[in-house]
Amino acid sequence: MKTRDRRQGIVLVHTGEGKGKSSSALGMVFRAAGWGMKICVIQYIKGQWQTGEQKAAERFDNIEWHALGDGFTWDTKNPEQDIKTSREIWQFSKEKMLSQNYDFVLLDEINYCCGYNWITGQEIASFITHEKPRWMHLVLTGRNAAAEVIEVANTVTEMCKIKHAYAAGIKAEQGVEF
Repeated sequence: MKTRDRRQGIVLVHTGEGKGKSSSALGMVFRAAGWGMKICVIQYIKGQWQTGEQKAAERFDNIEWHALGDGFTWDTKNPEQDIKTSREIWQFSKEKMLSQNYDFVLLDEINYCCGYNWITGQEIASFITHEKPRWMHLVLTGRNAAAEVIEVANTVTEMCKIKHAYAAGIKAEQGVEF
């Protein structure tokens, strides 16, 4: 593995209406873990239920996992609480990144928070540009990525939905969706 002084940290954004944003990012988490990188996964929207990825991550001593969201907030009954939670998670995320303890950080579903105007794209972009350690890899997932974040990212992928099982009445399946 390259030492930090020889590494160029990459900022990636996975956005769009299609499936696979978090799945792709989590594949990268396990790839980086395989190389011995220290990883921090911070989930913004997903609640406290157990996922296969989280169970797999428990087998690695170099993956730290934080599922901090209040659940799927598009069904929210308390937007003030969702804003408060998102702001707290953003502060926690910045502290983790600035600690310099991690080679790779995943901010899973943070882009939703921008779409709902709970965290501004400008403040995320400013952090990336001015404060994120140069050698740290950072992935941001979720629909509605802010234009400012897209602008400062190195790689941006938009997942395009062509067809999804949910539209045919098939509920989320263990091992595929969680």
